[in-house]
Amino acid sequence: MTAPPLVEQDLERLQALLDALPKPLEPLDVTMIDGYLCGVLLQPKRVAESDWFPPLLDVEGRTPPPGTELEPLRALVRRRHAELDQAIEKRTWFDPWVYELDEDASPSETVMPWVAGFATACAHFPALMALDHPELLEPLATLYMHLDPDDLEDADALIEEIETLEPPQALAEAVEGLVRSTLLLADVSRPLKKPASPVRRAGGPARKSAGTRRRR
Repeated sequence: MTAPPLVEQDLERLQALLDALPKPLEPLDVTMIDGYLCGVLLQPKRVAESDWFPPLLDVEGRTPPPGTELEPLRALVRRRHAELDQAIEKRTWFDPWVYELDEDASPSETVMPWVAGFATACAHFPALMALDHPELLEPLATLYMHLDPDDLEDADALIEEIETLEPPQALAEAVEGLVRSTLLLADVSRPLKKPASPVRRAGGPARKSAGTRRRR
């Protein structure tokens, strides 16, 4: 039997466990973890938990002090990993862990931490980005358009594609882009063995001239 999906109380518990990690660890927050796990799961070859879990605690590679209790945190992250894995495998909708910011924040600013987590996974595990496939460009651009262009080094084709896209005007549109892009990337890196009828919400990012949660 699969573990039940994480609910709001589980997310609060997860963030509390992350906040309680001792120095010098600097873990990802829950929003970045969600994007990070999607980046891990989209790799063309399965990434072992022993490889993907440590960067989640500290991207600089620092190890936990002796005696640090990690199992409760690991168990919660493992459940989300399994939940996302199933959604990606079946090409079904999932609700990204995206938190509304203040009323002045743009949709791109709101989803940026999720995309930063995804980018962190791709930096640690570059096999997805190394795939030479034209169908990767549009969904990657839909994700990376939310990051600072200065952070995209040696990615001329990706930057050119981003420049053709209109930024989302509503948070729901931005969140939909996260899920849609994840499933499109999976079509390339984790192709289905047999035809399926994926549950995807219609529409893609608009081109130029041509359930969220509230953070307390």
